[in-house]
Amino acid sequence: MNNSTIDAVFEILREEANSLREPIVSRVARAEDAFQVLISTMLSLRTKDATTEEAFERLSSLASSPEQIVNTPLSEIEKAIFPVGFYRTKAKNIREAARIIVDEYGGRVPEDMERLLALPGVGRKTANLVIILGFGGLGICVDTHVHRITNRWGYVRTKSPDETEMRLREILPVKYWTRINDYLVPYGQNICVPVSPFCSRCRLTEYCAKIDVKKSR
Repeated sequence: MNNSTIDAVFEILREEANSLREPIVSRVARAEDAFQVLISTMLSLRTKDATTEEAFERLSSLASSPEQIVNTPLSEIEKAIFPVGFYRTKAKNIREAARIIVDEYGGRVPEDMERLLALPGVGRKTANLVIILGFGGLGICVDTHVHRITNRWGYVRTKSPDETEMRLREILPVKYWTRINDYLVPYGQNICVPVSPFCSRCRLTEYCAKIDVKKSR
C-alpha cells in the first residue's frame, strides 16, 4: 500500500467506521473538555473499552475537574477506576497530573506536546489525543491498532508505535492525521484483529500486503 491508493483506503474506512463502535475517548471528546479526554485516555491504556467507559463514568461522578480530583483521596480514585489495568498506578498518575494542572497551569490542561508529555502517565498517544480531541489541534495518535495495521498493510515498516507516528508524519497526507486513530481502533478491534484477522470480511484486502499474517478467517 502506498499513497496512490490511500484515498480509496480511507474512504472505505470512513464507510466502515459508521457501522463499528466508536472508541470511548472519541465519545468523551464530544464534551470538548480536554481534561476529560486526558483522563479517559489515561484510563484506557491496556484496558478494554467497556471497562474504561464504566470506570470513567464512576470517576466522573465522583470528581470531574482537576480541582475535584486533587481533593479526592487516592483510595477513592482507586476504588472508582478498578478494575482497569494497573489501576493503582493510574490513580496515582491521574491525581498527580491533576495537581500539576491546578498548581502550574491554573486548572487548564496544557495544549502543547512538551508540557503534556511532562505529566505523569502521559505518553505520545495520550498527548496526541488531547491535542486532537481536546483542542482541535493537529497530531497523529498511534496506538497498538494503528501500529499493527499500518505495518500489516506494508504502508510503514516500523518496530514501535512511536516510530510509526514519526513515519506517518512523513508520508501520511495531513488530511488523514486526526482521523486515522478513530478509523483504525474500531477496525482493529473488530476486523483486523491481532491474531487470525477477518480478511474474508475486509474490504481493504486488495490493498493490504498482509505482512506477518500467518492465518486469517
